[in-house]
Amino acid sequence: MYSLTPGYRVPALQRGLSPVEAMLTKVNAGVGGAVLMSAMITPPPVWTFGAVGAAAALLNAAPGPRSIARWAAVGYRHLRERAVPDAMVRQPGATTTWALYPDHGTMQDPHRRPAFHDAFSRALTFAGNQARTAGIQVHVTHHASVSDHTAHTQTISVHVPKGLVGQPTRVLDTLAGEFATLGVLTPLDPEPIPVVAERGPGWVGLDDGRYAATARITAWPEETGGDLMPKLLLGQHTDRSIGVLYRPLTAAQSRRSTKWQEAAGEAFTTDKIKQEAQAHTSHTRRGALVQGATLVDLDAYLTVWGDSPGAVTDARWQTVLTADRHRINLDWLTGQQHRAHVMTTPRGASTRKGTIL
Repeated sequence: MYSLTPGYRVPALQRGLSPVEAMLTKVNAGVGGAVLMSAMITPPPVWTFGAVGAAAALLNAAPGPRSIARWAAVGYRHLRERAVPDAMVRQPGATTTWALYPDHGTMQDPHRRPAFHDAFSRALTFAGNQARTAGIQVHVTHHASVSDHTAHTQTISVHVPKGLVGQPTRVLDTLAGEFATLGVLTPLDPEPIPVVAERGPGWVGLDDGRYAATARITAWPEETGGDLMPKLLLGQHTDRSIGVLYRPLTAAQSRRSTKWQEAAGEAFTTDKIKQEAQAHTSHTRRGALVQGATLVDLDAYLTVWGDSPGAVTDARWQTVLTADRHRINLDWLTGQQHRAHVMTTPRGASTRKGTIL
């Protein structure tokens, strides 16, 4: 799953507001409506209107990829969390990790790669429909270690939150059977999370001697054709890792999400060309849902590695050039590097939604 080309997957990185912000926006709208209704009976103090407007601006105004409130939250976490908190990766529930070795050349072959994606899509659809509410997470990591010969490793982790499914082992075993059709599947015990020993502007030094810089992939175009991983990993001269966290929705949630997306697009979009583009995407998404697909909320991350701060800074610059060449947008998560590198390790499987702001 390296492409949004099918048109029915909704990336979390493009959803705009976080769940907390969406809830606070609704609360603020309710308070604002109550203030306006009370004005018909007794005029409230002028400052109440200013307070409601200021709250709406903090929650919805977005100078860059985040709202003002989220920028403040990032700064607060930067000061409070000097290491990876246990709550980030040790969520209650059942988690299993496998090492996956697809057939050689699968990702480079334009015919075998779509079949690989289709099989993975079926596994995500099954995972999403195992509970009434979304919560099962599928975390895929890819790591390319460059030397005389490039060694490429891939892992798949599945996390079932506690209390979501009565028998999580049944879900894990069924998904293992689904993933086994993609290649050789081997149970894996992930290594401990590397501890951050040094921090710099845009990079972190780990206790194992490596240096890392992590970016969030905020958008990639449809014309990637599903070969995002080969473009960012294979044929490069630096060690890189990609992590994609999938959260498949249930069928009912997918239908409701599609309905509200279409309603919002029709109500708030005045650009005719944009309306037609949204309608085309909506028809594609609706057709996929009719065929049995499901919406998937996803986050994607890219980590570059080096043996010194200068090496990782240079690798980061080369990655920016590669991303620009392929029209891939990166957000280097300023102030969050001490936690961001976890998202491209198998331990990121149990990360709660919204941990990386």
